[in-house]
Amino acid sequence: MRFRDEISEKSVGNGLSNRPATGLETAKSGAPLPETVEKTKAYEIPTSIREVIPNSRALHIKKIPVHLRRGKPAYKSESLWHRRILKRLQEDSQYQRSAVQLAFVLLCLWIGVEFYFFMQWGMSDGTPAFHPRPPGVEGFLPISALISLKYWLHTGIINNVHPSGVIILLAIVAVSIFLKKAFCSWLCPVGTLSESLWMFGQKLFKRTWDPPRWLDYPLRSVKYLLMGFFVVSIVQMDVDSLRAFIYSPYNKMADVKMYLFFAEISSAALWTIIILVLLSVVVKNFWCRYLCPYGALLGIAGWLSPLKITRNKETCVDCELCTKACPSRIAVHKSRRVWSDECSSCMACVAVCPVKDTLDVRLSARSKPVPTSVYGVLVAGAFAAIVGMAMLTGFWQNGISQEEYERRFNNLGAPVYQHFRGQVPQYGPND
Repeated sequence: MRFRDEISEKSVGNGLSNRPATGLETAKSGAPLPETVEKTKAYEIPTSIREVIPNSRALHIKKIPVHLRRGKPAYKSESLWHRRILKRLQEDSQYQRSAVQLAFVLLCLWIGVEFYFFMQWGMSDGTPAFHPRPPGVEGFLPISALISLKYWLHTGIINNVHPSGVIILLAIVAVSIFLKKAFCSWLCPVGTLSESLWMFGQKLFKRTWDPPRWLDYPLRSVKYLLMGFFVVSIVQMDVDSLRAFIYSPYNKMADVKMYLFFAEISSAALWTIIILVLLSVVVKNFWCRYLCPYGALLGIAGWLSPLKITRNKETCVDCELCTKACPSRIAVHKSRRVWSDECSSCMACVAVCPVKDTLDVRLSARSKPVPTSVYGVLVAGAFAAIVGMAMLTGFWQNGISQEEYERRFNNLGAPVYQHFRGQVPQYGPND
């Protein structure tokens, strides 16, 4: 869809402002522009964004002076497919984000397959050949990671039960502190699934349902209440309680118990997941927006980030495309700097802005923008660098031997492998 030159009366009904483009009447130097302004060439909303903006084909924008226009993406003129892909990765933030998301989903699937073979060995009395347990599975044990993090802060010891869980948690929080809540929209496999579900609902029903503000605000508080519950519970634990949990038989086999929870899922749990999936089809990012305590933690960490979406009010034409494209329902067109804890730096708003140097990620309102081609590299690179450092320094593999795993699989039904609301049973030195 190509943008037209002027806002028509019809576009005002679509929620676009018809404010005179006073900020664009003169060039940056202050000299008046010619009366005849050359028509805007070829700027297009990225396909991935166009499909999820309601009534996007009816949108129009004002005349944009030549010196402020964003041009047509150069990758479309490339004849060689591999050069076209590389060029698009540089120019199209949404294409780059999709590539990073896909790579991380494939990585998680690879970890899942490896863990499946490990479980096949463990649940078959060691009959198949031993398959090593992938440490990356600990990324799905956030409570254990939080407990281990507090234990590390108190004792200086990164435990050898789930060391990679602590490293992954630190990497995720570090990414959020420096790059806002980018983990959620660039790397998190649950976030990718959630986004895919509402995009599917958008195509199926031609729209998604946005809860009214009076309902949206209290629902959004749920994830903070859940986060607060877990944080307060862990804060109240002393060092002895932390150590007892970390080295308990239950925690040592927590990843195995998690696998069995889904492999032998109860009807109540299954229906809960089905309901969450259905809600995610009709409401954008239902789980992430309302229920994910991890997302709440990263949203708070993101307030510390120096990099934020920044709008140039002088060149903004108030087309409101940024706000319409935002999956988090942030009024981007009213903000100078986007501070919202819901912003995940997905760059959807930046991708649709038709005026160059108007909406970017910046360290400050007056600093130079961070190129979109660099942002995704920073997100994936920072995460990979922290994990890679842990691998090189020996804080990645756990210290549980094959023999110990074999013994624990054989006794998995014992009471010491159960828990109640985070409390683990008493256990002896031989457990």
